[in-house]
Amino acid sequence: MEPKTRSTRTPWVLGVSGASGTPYAAAVLRGLLAAGEAVDLVVSRAARLTVLDETGIAFRDAHWRDDLRAWLETGADGKPHPFEGSLAEVRHWAAGDLAAGPSSGSYPAKGMLIVPASTACVAGVALGLSKDLLQRAASVTLKERRPLVVAVRETPLTGQTLKQLVTLDEAGAIVLPASPAFYAGATHIQDLVDFVAGRVLDAAGVPHQLYRRWKGELGGARSPGDG
Repeated sequence: MEPKTRSTRTPWVLGVSGASGTPYAAAVLRGLLAAGEAVDLVVSRAARLTVLDETGIAFRDAHWRDDLRAWLETGADGKPHPFEGSLAEVRHWAAGDLAAGPSSGSYPAKGMLIVPASTACVAGVALGLSKDLLQRAASVTLKERRPLVVAVRETPLTGQTLKQLVTLDEAGAIVLPASPAFYAGATHIQDLVDFVAGRVLDAAGVPHQLYRRWKGELGGARSPGDG
């Protein structure tokens, strides 16, 4: 008799840094869950302040599941956003827990998405500082040659940050500025957020239907129905 094989949970690690742009993180997480992906969530200490400022939601370790659901049910405009998905495949790790699963290369993961990525986060990952779990998990992702998508959200960028982004690119990361496009026919702020989230998922190879794709036809964004 052949031994029974046990399926291994292999999540995407989603890191949220303190940059403005927490709606991007919420949209990416919704997209991952809609695609049936497991997610390990790391929210930095600075990000918790940004979440509170941009949504009014306090993200607490002891109540993370309730707080996360409230976050996912909040749209980019602050109004209710429909989310009826399950959080059963989401695992939360405290940013200060350097003994957490994603801190080790032996921990199974598909890769990591940092959304949004602050310039401080970019610097920490580029320099290999590993000052918290978010940076450590990113370093592990690079050393294990797994996909790392860095959705940097800052403007303007200094020369030093540009050099650090080049360092990340040379290390194998995908540098993806949080730059919305308008050819997809956006009519709402959430459409612009979903476009960036969709490009993040594209870079990770995760299927989604977050935005209207370019089909080589001028004026396509104004065409009715083709969503």
